[in-house]
Amino acid sequence: MDTIKVILADDHVIVRNGIKILLESEGEVEVIAEASNGQEAVDKVKQLKPDILISDIRMPIMNGLEATAELKKVSPDTKTLILSMHDDEEYIIKSVECGASGYLLKDTTKEEFVKALRSILEGHKYFSGDISDVLVNGYLNKNTGGSASSSDSGTMVKTDYHITKREKQILQLVYEGHSNKEIADELGKSIRTIETHRFNIMKKLGVGNITELIRKIDSEPYIIS
Repeated sequence: MDTIKVILADDHVIVRNGIKILLESEGEVEVIAEASNGQEAVDKVKQLKPDILISDIRMPIMNGLEATAELKKVSPDTKTLILSMHDDEEYIIKSVECGASGYLLKDTTKEEFVKALRSILEGHKYFSGDISDVLVNGYLNKNTGGSASSSDSGTMVKTDYHITKREKQILQLVYEGHSNKEIADELGKSIRTIETHRFNIMKKLGVGNITELIRKIDSEPYIIS
């Protein structure tokens, strides 16, 4: 099997080093260049024409989604695999719209990582199980106009905040009074991942602190149902 030539794009050197060691440990993948932001990634892809760009989303100058969209112009044969800590529905659906061929979370195994790269190289799309669920739910919401509902009798209108399944799990635990560490232990995630989820949840719900968050759930309990 030919070696899969990839470029890594992530603004954290230690993350890139870890991914490189992981992927090159068995000789199936060759990391031919690295980039610390989206613009640098686009420039190196244009120059080196790798098989696949592995890109984070949040990066300076140009983010990973913008870089993914730009690749269509500079190197249409290069595929993009988004590797992120975010399982947020908005990010995932946006990555597909920008032309990404796959989406993996950073806690994926080496076996699944290599499997995803092979599949993408063969022209397929690859999304891990949890990500596939988010895509299906997002597609259904878009095509049914969301979950908002009302009736002539004055029943409360339900606002669709686009809260993912994972976010609902975390929201329920936050509502029950669990700390970030307790939630991280419960779900087998890092504290940083939980903090990021909480930030995204509060942004979606339009609240600025935990007190407002609890009041929001008390007034609209369907959010965590």
